[in-house]
Amino acid sequence: MANAGCLPPRVVREIAVSGDSRDRPFRPAWWLPGAHLQTIVPNVCRLRRAPMLRRQSVTLPDGDFLLLDWGPDPGGPIVVLLHGLGGSSRSAYARVLMRALHESGFWACTMHFRGATGEPNRRLRSYHMGEGEDPAFVLSELRRRYHPRKLAAVGVSLGGSALLHSLAASGQEAAVDCAVAISVPFRLHQTEERLNRGWSRLYQGHILRQLRRMWQDKCRALARPDLAADLHDIRSFRDFDARITAPVHGYADADDYYDRASSVQVLRNIRVPTLLIHSLNDPFMMPESLPSPEELSPCVTLETHRAGGHAGFMENSGRSYLERRVPGYLLEQLRND
Repeated sequence: MANAGCLPPRVVREIAVSGDSRDRPFRPAWWLPGAHLQTIVPNVCRLRRAPMLRRQSVTLPDGDFLLLDWGPDPGGPIVVLLHGLGGSSRSAYARVLMRALHESGFWACTMHFRGATGEPNRRLRSYHMGEGEDPAFVLSELRRRYHPRKLAAVGVSLGGSALLHSLAASGQEAAVDCAVAISVPFRLHQTEERLNRGWSRLYQGHILRQLRRMWQDKCRALARPDLAADLHDIRSFRDFDARITAPVHGYADADDYYDRASSVQVLRNIRVPTLLIHSLNDPFMMPESLPSPEELSPCVTLETHRAGGHAGFMENSGRSYLERRVPGYLLEQLRND
């Protein structure tokens, strides 16, 4: 489903305030100064109700399963939302985006990665930054089932990284017509380094508690208590990735995982219109982690903002810029397709 209307090669759209022609520019909320408030407040507060969701189980090729949470169908294009590490359809950003997509006429669903709903899956395999196979399968199945309906995907943080890997691996055969990836950790070595600095260590600790609990529940369900021994010794993402992520998913070690799962190395292989939305003060990564123009496909547009935190982007109105920008971009691309 590649779109011939991609931007000229090596175009990077770097803008301090931005929006498409339908919207006003993004102005970070003055009452949320700094990266951490822009990250924490929007991702804790749930000021708007999400649409009612219907859960669907999808059987994967290896016999495992994952779950989709569908919103109401207003009859428009389908959008699949991929959540971040430790996230789900209940995450604040997912609720905001699902609501905004529905109000813009899209039929939206959140794709939960394996085990992300708290219900352990059937295999040790879970999800990670380079997990492109499961999204590709789900998107292909939806394309087959609902053709000729338009199909798009939106990924946040880890979900954005997994989406980019999926699009790159599929190339011209990608199932979607367009995509958006938000707050993606493009270079995992630098992300791991950043999350061991200062206040960013708080995010690492919070997410690690979730990951340890999920892994313990999985090992209990699979009758493998030996794999859950001494989880309290895991104090960092590197510890978790070295002990669990890498060996379970076929990487030699944590460094091999960070090398191969960094999405910056696959961006040039994407063949569908894809928007990357990124904040320069994202506390999960460094400004120099951004891809260079030479690392981008002609189909990829990089949009940067001076502020916004990690998947925050709260405006003065108390609403997220993402709930305007993401549906606006998708509508623009699907009209031009």
